[in-house]
Formats: sequence, C-alpha cells, structure tokens
Amino acid sequence: MTATRPCFTKDDQKAFEPAEKIGIVACINPDGHPHVSLITSIMAPRPDQVTLGEFCRGLSKQYIQQNPRIAFLIMTMDRRMWRGRARWTHLRREGPEYQRYNDIPMFRYNTYFGINTVHYLDLVETSIPEPLPMAGIVASALLTRLGKGGAATGRTDRILKPFAEGLFNRMGSLKFISYIGANGFPELVPVVQCQAADSRRLAFAPLAFGAELRRIEAGTKVAVFCLTMGMEDVLIRGTFRGFRRRRLVPLGIVDIEWVYNSMPPAHGQIYPEVPLKPVTEF
Repeated sequence: MTATRPCFTKDDQKAFEPAEKIGIVACINPDGHPHVSLITSIMAPRPDQVTLGEFCRGLSKQYIQQNPRIAFLIMTMDRRMWRGRARWTHLRREGPEYQRYNDIPMFRYNTYFGINTVHYLDLVETSIPEPLPMAGIVASALLTRLGKGGAATGRTDRILKPFAEGLFNRMGSLKFISYIGANGFPELVPVVQCQAADSRRLAFAPLAFGAELRRIEAGTKVAVFCLTMGMEDVLIRGTFRGFRRRRLVPLGIVDIEWVYNSMPPAHGQIYPEVPLKPVTEF
C-alpha cells in the first residue's frame, strides 16, 4: 500500500459518493480466516468515518460485528484506487446517513430493496489515491497465462464449477487477495492477473503489486475474490503455497479449499457441497 494518512480529504469523500464504483471489504470470519465482499455502498460521511449501507444480508455484516477490524478498497470509474483499514462501531436504521443512502436513485427507485441498515466504522488509516498499474497487470496476466498450465493439479474431480473457473480466466475480471496481517487486520491486495490453473488451483505472476504479494508467507490462509464489471462474482478460500517456477515463470499458487457464491439473492457455500435438507416447517 502507498503512503497512508489518518483521514480522508474532501476530494476523497466526494469521489466515494457515486453508487457507480467498486467497493471491496475484507473482514475476519469466526475461524480467524479472511472473508471478502463487494459492498459498493461504502462511503465516507466524515473525514474519520466509513459507512456501509446494507440492502441484502450476507456473511460480511455478521462477521464485522463479531470482529470489528476490516480492510477496504474503493475504486472509482476512472480507475483511481484507495485502500485502508477501519473498525466497526455500531449500526443504525434511521438518521441522516440512512436517509442519504435511500435518496440515491439506485435504492430510492428500486422495486425490491432499499438500504435497511447503515454500519458505521472508525477510520484507522487510508492510502492516497493510486492508479491501477495497467502495464504491470497486463504483463503479469500474460506471464500467468503462459505458466499456469504447469501449475495444474492434474486432478479431474472439480472444485470450481465451469462458470466460476471461467470468471477467473476472463482477462477483464478483477481479483483481490486477502489474508490476516500480523497486526490482526485483514490485508487486501489487488491481484488482477490471477487465473485458474484448473478447477482446484489459482496462479498469478507477481509483476504487479509484487512487493505486497511476496509478503504472503507459504501456508497462509487466503481469500481471493473475483468480480466482473457485470457484477458476477465468486469468492474462494484456500492455502497459499508460495512462489514456484512453472514453465520458467515464477507463480504464486493458491490451493482452493472453499467456494462461496456471494451474488444476491441466494448467497451460499458452493464447496464443500452442503447437503440439501427437506422443508419440514411452513
């Protein structure tokens, strides 16, 4: 992460106001592992405060109330990016921020849902805005594509469904990796170049954001969130195996152990498969 500061500027706050942006939040689940969600309603009503508007309830809102430490990433449509850390403090279902969210056209005129809860977090630190390093990302993606075949497991029993594997392999999809840092906060790093070596393993070359990616120690539990601009997304969790050369290309390797569908309206675990239970009460 670039140089940090303890509060947002007025320009930062203004940049976060549009609903048309990408907001990524990393939190910590009850097992102490990272969990990552898309929360485009993230805003900064005050220089030292972050808010999250809740319109459908997944796991992230539950987890941040149990462990208040989060990392966030905000990317605007001009590809400027802010990253930082915050602590959850409380929630409200009324008040000026609640009203402000529900005055946004995306929520005000939505037939099916509006913002029902506002979560408040105290800002710990934020970065200055930084552009996506597109040259490094493109070079890393090409190297990953060249070397990832050598990282395949060779196993035919699938973890990722073909749809999710295809999301990871789309050149236009965005990916973000998270792990728990030594300070107890999640770390959140863009890893756009990440691709599926097969349905059981992810791989990425470290040319873009390499210094941050190389801080992840082998054996660390990580989460990787994949998102397309069509708002299709999937979250995996697994073990980072370190960097290894595959077809002469140094690649970071993640063995997939858990897959989660975070797209509304039906959030849920995909792998390991959850057995179906009959409905016995109506």
